[in-house]
Amino acid sequence: LRFLTDCIKTGIYLMQEGNEEPFNVRLHLAKDILTIQEQDVICVSGEPFYSSERTVTIRRQTIGGFGLSIKVISHTKSPILQINGINVRSYRHEEVVQVLRNAGEEVTLTVSFLKKTPAFLKLPLCEDCACVPSDQSSGTSSPLCDSGLHLNFHPNNTDTLSCSSWPTSPGLRWEKRWVDLRLLPLLHSRLSQYMPGSDTCRRNAFQVVAVDGVCSGVIQFPAAEDCLDWLQAVAANISSLTKHNVKKINRNFPVNQQIIYMGWVDEKEQDSVQDRMYSPKFLALRGSSLFKFCAPPVTTWDWTRAEKSFTVYEIMCKILKDNDLLDQRRHCFSVQTESGEDLFFSVELEEELLMWEKAFQMATFLEVERIQSKTYACIMESHLMGLTIDFTSGFVCFDAASKAVLWRYKFSQLKGSSDDGKSKIKFLFQNQDSKSIEAKELEFSNLFAVLHCIHAFFAAKVACLDPMFLDSGATSAAAAGIPSLSGLSCNSQTPKLKYVT
Repeated sequence: LRFLTDCIKTGIYLMQEGNEEPFNVRLHLAKDILTIQEQDVICVSGEPFYSSERTVTIRRQTIGGFGLSIKVISHTKSPILQINGINVRSYRHEEVVQVLRNAGEEVTLTVSFLKKTPAFLKLPLCEDCACVPSDQSSGTSSPLCDSGLHLNFHPNNTDTLSCSSWPTSPGLRWEKRWVDLRLLPLLHSRLSQYMPGSDTCRRNAFQVVAVDGVCSGVIQFPAAEDCLDWLQAVAANISSLTKHNVKKINRNFPVNQQIIYMGWVDEKEQDSVQDRMYSPKFLALRGSSLFKFCAPPVTTWDWTRAEKSFTVYEIMCKILKDNDLLDQRRHCFSVQTESGEDLFFSVELEEELLMWEKAFQMATFLEVERIQSKTYACIMESHLMGLTIDFTSGFVCFDAASKAVLWRYKFSQLKGSSDDGKSKIKFLFQNQDSKSIEAKELEFSNLFAVLHCIHAFFAAKVACLDPMFLDSGATSAAAAGIPSLSGLSCNSQTPKLKYVT
């Protein structure tokens, strides 16, 4: 019933787990869950007798020995055979044969059938199978014989124990059906088209990893279009669930601590080795900070345990164009921290990259609009000074001791700047009266934080007068449950941005 009401997409594709052979699965995509089903043969009528144990005693024959044909199932964790009271725990066929060779003239087998049995063990035998009695050749299957464990069967032996001596189970009816293999909740799940830790993209395939670490296996599609269609559909559902969850969480946070963005990315390792170039990280934009987690934060305490956090207006985000990409990963962006360190991230889809860019711009804008000004200590001509970047006034430099203002310029008067990459910034301001350029050189202990802060204030000045930005921002804010951007008062003096580093 759930599939009928909530199913958004469904289809039959191939899935591969580890180094095993791919097999058919059926996918059901609902709003909040991805169901993966496999085909199995189940008993729909009667009670199969193989749910318990049977003990069979057999004797070694002149021709054919014990007449055992053994099929070893590698993924079974409990022993299938018990030979003379000895559990055969090894899954290697050679070791099972060795035990039989060293056995006496008589062997007692305790055969135990598992409730969860692969489909091929339960399929009815063909009518011409020599070890199926004629009265059971149709309608009733013999699971023990089906499994490949043919007790005492050899065409030249007449005194062996035949399958017909086993208890019959009339009325059994088997049907091949789709049964649930995995149920993956989509909230905070992550997608991956790439081989683990690498920049090698799988061909028409991806996997889904739930928040608890359960993996779908690699789902393979016949064409790139099918793969992209499913990838976008699953990503859209994850995004929708995340937005809904963020909206609920934001009800418990103050206005200055609202969540703007949450989502999975892959971070490029700084000291990467060939087999581990990328690691999954969870990014969150909340209030004034960008948080980097190893797993999504669930409790309030989790927010204090972030791997790293950065102030949004003191870092710089850059969307990497094709010629800026570091490897074969697409949809990448970099974050330069307040210390000048460059962090590189990638996402799976272009839509996710655009969503991140928009969210970062919005988070920066809201925080600049909230704080209105930021002051940094600096040195000018060997004197301790303070530089205030004010959203309304522009740049104000004052003496740290006396608080006397030495000079003041509007944002529109900044015509250019340069820095030495270490501590010094040279500002080029235009005098409003003489129109001449006046150079001011300041030295900072946190150069990159200052540069990024100036850039954030400039970007906010431009953005607050962009009606498209405000309209889209209002929509995003409403979706995240944060206050509307309408009614912001910004200085009408918009600078012509010539910020250079």
